[in-house]
Amino acid sequence: MKKPRLYPVHREGISLILLSSLLLGCASVVCFLMAATWIAWTVLGISVVLLCFLAIFFRNPANVVEGISDLDILAPANGRVVVVEPVYEDRLLKEQRLQVSIFMPITAVHSNWYPFKGTVLHVSHRKGRYQAAYLPKSSQENESSSILLRAACNGQTVLLRQIAGAMARRIVTYAREGAECDTNTQLGFIKFGSRVDMFFPMDSVELLVQPGDRVKGNQTVIARFKPQQS
Repeated sequence: MKKPRLYPVHREGISLILLSSLLLGCASVVCFLMAATWIAWTVLGISVVLLCFLAIFFRNPANVVEGISDLDILAPANGRVVVVEPVYEDRLLKEQRLQVSIFMPITAVHSNWYPFKGTVLHVSHRKGRYQAAYLPKSSQENESSSILLRAACNGQTVLLRQIAGAMARRIVTYAREGAECDTNTQLGFIKFGSRVDMFFPMDSVELLVQPGDRVKGNQTVIARFKPQQS
């Protein structure tokens, strides 16, 4: 699978940054022409800070990983593990699963990555609320996108769920049903604070993280499929 070329600024932020630059630049020019000098410099300073924030938020590091085992499962997002527990996944799978949730604070890189090589079986989007993403109820009530993957190494299925947060108003999902997926490839992007839930088969993976651990998307091995018994 061909890996997309990555740029320092994520494509999801380019139009916003360009529009903001235009508007803030015009506002600064108008202030220098018509307002007091201190007001103009204040507006310019605020504009620079806002543009720096947008550039930092939409940063797009390559995070390329090499030399991992086919059984390794990588973190799909940057952030902090907030949930590790067995749950009944009642929206799509209708069965008991092991849930691992990663909260992505507003300062984190907000790209989402495929955690292993496989196939996309299902993609769906559901509207919902915009509660703080670190709250347990956000997993059920917030706007979300669900992506079901089948691992190439053993055929096991893992459900990923992109969840909007209090400030996130747009979930972008690149995954398409029937497409091949692999590490080093982005599956989507969530704007301004959010979380990603993963639902693993019970007793089929060895977890390598616990609540409170910091993880890095497409870099940290958070779990490993157990070898199949011969």
